[in-house]
Amino acid sequence: MLQSNFLGGSATEFLEWLTPSSLSALSPYSSTLSVLLNQKGGIIDDTVITKHASDAFYVVTNAGRRDRDLAWFEERLDEWNSGPIAKEKGIVQHEILENWGLVALQGPEAASLLQGLTAYDLRGLTFGRSAFVPLEGFNVHVARGGYTGEDGFEISIPPSQTLELTKLLYRPPVQLAGLGARDSLRLEAGLCLYGHDLDEETTPIEAGLTWVVGKERREKGGFIGADAVKKHIKEGPPRRRVGLIVEGIDPFNNAEGAPISTPDGATRLGTVTSGIPSPSLGKNIAMGYVASGHHKKGTELAAEVRGKLRKAIVTPMPFLPTRYYRGES
Repeated sequence: MLQSNFLGGSATEFLEWLTPSSLSALSPYSSTLSVLLNQKGGIIDDTVITKHASDAFYVVTNAGRRDRDLAWFEERLDEWNSGPIAKEKGIVQHEILENWGLVALQGPEAASLLQGLTAYDLRGLTFGRSAFVPLEGFNVHVARGGYTGEDGFEISIPPSQTLELTKLLYRPPVQLAGLGARDSLRLEAGLCLYGHDLDEETTPIEAGLTWVVGKERREKGGFIGADAVKKHIKEGPPRRRVGLIVEGIDPFNNAEGAPISTPDGATRLGTVTSGIPSPSLGKNIAMGYVASGHHKKGTELAAEVRGKLRKAIVTPMPFLPTRYYRGES
């Protein structure tokens, strides 16, 4: 992942220009999922933004979009820092946290394991919150969250400490998990993967991410790509991201790009963007985009895989309830 700090007197305004989120409404050390948009409202990347203060934000973007994101940041910073708001409130500086580690500790036992390494009371660190936490002599940025649908933490670690701290965390019952395991979990949780379910031709409204657009910003705009986003909010998008339960015993993998159609296959309605046999459900699940009007819960469609039509039922996401920690009841 690409980790960055954006610092300066107009940092809030700059990031509210780059994204449709209401960052000024965030309290210190709160985070939000957001999107970087191009001028047409397409998604350049999805990102998690943490507000440390009104003039300091920690931003995580996808490693696979590093070159595109860095070029976009540089172009927009040059434009912003020569503008009136930066001159009035102060310019924005971009600090790349080069070679920093980002370790995700996820799952039902994550909190108890991490609590055993710190005097910091993690019960007060709820989903979407972060803090600098002492861990066995290290002081690191810990965010409650992740991309698995489970409770967990994402720990940002300086390069000189990454290996040692990772070894400290890697103790029973912790197991190493690769991107394949993460992909099954994120899909069961209904979470998008950039390059599959999101791209520069897709708006957040089509992607079912209207919630990342601040309520007051849906009318006022003021962010890059606002005209296209506002139009989709007002008129409805031409297509929508949906979840699908795909029938059949054959594993529904390598299904990206599979056509979605009416049940008889006569009319093409969309495309599968992600699909797997769900380990938790014992069913084939997928997400994709279909023409508006065919996106309602329970709609019967068909997905064509390896020349064979398979019944696909539009299903609400997440496919499994998420287990984010929002405090003790």
